[in-house]
Amino acid sequence: MKILVLNSGSSTLKYQLFNVNNNDYEITCKGNAERIARDASFVSIKYADGSKKEVSVNLPDHNTALNEIFKLLLDGVLNSLNEIHAIGHRIVQGGAIFKSSALINEEVIQQIEELAVLAPLHNYAAALVIRAVRGELPNVPQVAVFDTAFHQTMPAEAYTYALPLEQRNKYKIRRYGAHGTSHKFVAQRAAEIIGQKHKLITCHIGSGASITAIKDGVCVDTSMGLTPLAGIIMDTRCGDIDPYVPLYIMKTQNLSADEVNEMLNKKSGKYGLSGYSDSRDFEAAYLRGETAAIEGMKCYIYSIVKFIGSYIAALGGVDAIVFTAGVGENSPLVRQLVLERLSYLGIELDEEKNKVRGEEAEITKPGSKVRAFVIPTNEELAIAKDTVALAH
Repeated sequence: MKILVLNSGSSTLKYQLFNVNNNDYEITCKGNAERIARDASFVSIKYADGSKKEVSVNLPDHNTALNEIFKLLLDGVLNSLNEIHAIGHRIVQGGAIFKSSALINEEVIQQIEELAVLAPLHNYAAALVIRAVRGELPNVPQVAVFDTAFHQTMPAEAYTYALPLEQRNKYKIRRYGAHGTSHKFVAQRAAEIIGQKHKLITCHIGSGASITAIKDGVCVDTSMGLTPLAGIIMDTRCGDIDPYVPLYIMKTQNLSADEVNEMLNKKSGKYGLSGYSDSRDFEAAYLRGETAAIEGMKCYIYSIVKFIGSYIAALGGVDAIVFTAGVGENSPLVRQLVLERLSYLGIELDEEKNKVRGEEAEITKPGSKVRAFVIPTNEELAIAKDTVALAH
């Protein structure tokens, strides 16, 4: 059984093709269509043996990008597109409508499009790709896997904003969270290690980042809000700030809402604090002793620790802390700085084990009162599994 997973961004279309045999999910190939509707666009493929191919091609829209990906797959990977059993899509925003993954029909597509007001860059692109697939492969089942679904178990006190009733009901303004597919994936793996009954805090720390409190496999709270701008400090996103700050900037500097949005999303965070938007450059500057990077790192680590501390209170304790995503999996420094601030919990970091990068490991010593793990996320695998379950 062959399962294709598609992840649509505003100017990208990522894909992975899985060959599924019972419970074995083997990656046949993966790649990207990059710079859609921009100059210098291209499509790429990486095969199971590690070899790669990249083709420069004009990509005016997502439909064209999908067709170019299909061409790559038909060039030595598939004999026919009819070999694809089902297609799974990552959908950023499912609102309060979708509490789990869904088999796609016209109604689901329309709901994804309507929810694009909450995720305009991603939901519209995903809907375009879904419709393009229906045109090319009308008989192939498609499944929508929502980033927000895992967080739909949050109690009302966790997701409700103290806004007028009309804002909450008519305009659906509330906390939705993000990275739910990742948080769910690593939480399930952690449960296999520490047991199903647990109090867990998962830290998806990458360019975008979110912290989630999980009790017995169920999301209790998460740091991102109506949009992925909320929560901890990120590479270029500010995270939580006084709600009046954007209004103050607009009033005092005569900037438009779009200009302030650009500032908060793309010019803030670690970049705003230090001048470095890439986490690797940020860490290198910190280790070189650059003052702005040192002060920025203090703010960054503090924001992570503060959310973890609040979620310990929300959960009534914690059994384990899990680090995942680009920084969480590959930065021993960030993990060390965070866990040192939490040593009062009885966390005993094993510095040798903490040197791990991109591999699963327990990084606390035996007997540590709170355990800490690195668990690599695999959102594409999680999407493939949901697709198999719903399209079987």
